[in-house]
Amino acid sequence: MTRSPQETFRNHVRALDSGDLDAIAAHFTSDAVFVTPAGVLHGRDGVKHGIGAVLADLPDAEWNPKSPIFAGDLLFLEWAATAGAARVEDGLDTFVFRDGLIRAQTVRYTLLTGPTT
Repeated sequence: MTRSPQETFRNHVRALDSGDLDAIAAHFTSDAVFVTPAGVLHGRDGVKHGIGAVLADLPDAEWNPKSPIFAGDLLFLEWAATAGAARVEDGLDTFVFRDGLIRAQTVRYTLLTGPTT
């Protein structure tokens, strides 16, 4: 039985919290696309590269997803994160699910450093 987008996303978040790029990429289709302002990455290796960059920007982050909105096989997610002296207040991702896996993800955020105001 195929997992629902909600189940897939819950499992993805658990993998994200672990920081294990292989476990994270396992939630994506083999032909996944990962889109950032820097460009488009392809496949699970692209996902590992893209998410690895996010995790490098926010090592050991405390993630704060804000009211995920599911619409069928689509998820719109605003988020914030704090990691030591780095933080994101305006994270925005979109996910497209297919057959219990993530087929596409867009990621956009502004990395802030220094003390919070």
